[in-house]
Amino acid sequence: MTNDYERMTIKFGLIGGGVMGEALLSRLIVRGIYQASEVIVSEPQSSRQHFFQQQYEVAVTADNHLVFERATEVVMLAVKPQVFSAIAQELAEITATEHSPLVISILAGVPLNQLEAAFPQMPVIRAMPNTPATVGAGVTAICLGAYTNAKHQQIAQQIFSAVGEVVEVTEMLMDAVTGLSGSGPAYVALMIEALADGGVAAGLPRAVANQLALQTVLGTAKLLQESKLHPAELKDRVTSPGGTTIAGVAQLERAGFRSALIEAVKVAAARAQELGKG
Repeated sequence: MTNDYERMTIKFGLIGGGVMGEALLSRLIVRGIYQASEVIVSEPQSSRQHFFQQQYEVAVTADNHLVFERATEVVMLAVKPQVFSAIAQELAEITATEHSPLVISILAGVPLNQLEAAFPQMPVIRAMPNTPATVGAGVTAICLGAYTNAKHQQIAQQIFSAVGEVVEVTEMLMDAVTGLSGSGPAYVALMIEALADGGVAAGLPRAVANQLALQTVLGTAKLLQESKLHPAELKDRVTSPGGTTIAGVAQLERAGFRSALIEAVKVAAARAQELGKG
């Protein structure tokens, strides 16, 4: 297979063929940002290797070194954070050259200083996508390492725009990002489940309650995004004097709904900080 690699220009390398890595790769190929022939994926499981080959017609390998040797533009690290140190040791002799690819890490909790120690003097970008990225509706925060330039930033923006929106933050804000957008899908899922339970408690069949709850959250988010309304303004428009909505809002306030969400983000951010130190 090595001969096949030699004959084509590989631009994008993916180390780790998990759910998020695959989601990114599939959208990059569908959008034509990279051709399948320009991609190499490193994955230890032979069944996943076979899947990537069949599904996306990309080059596959179990050798992480080969990804760094071949990829000219980007190498994305999409492994579990627990195996990062093992992979860093395995790739220890890789050295920076003027043709070094941009290293993009989506490893939660692995800071730039660890990444840059593993890939000395190479351009590194740390990114935090969230799970809705797997359906193209994510939001990714990126922070730039010491050796990155405007071109690297542009590449990262293009890659993560394929799965949703992109924001750039300083690294000190990454834990707060984790607490909000990283963990936030779980909070929203809980809210949807609770709304549906409320519907059932008020007499709705479960299937109808689930559909109403899900579409209400989806539709409200879309309305806020497209109208550019402040959430408080939308709330004011829905709450008529002495009506049903203000009665519900008053009950949420009594229960500390807003405070609970604020504290959830803060606690999750603090936990992300702890894990990053660990």
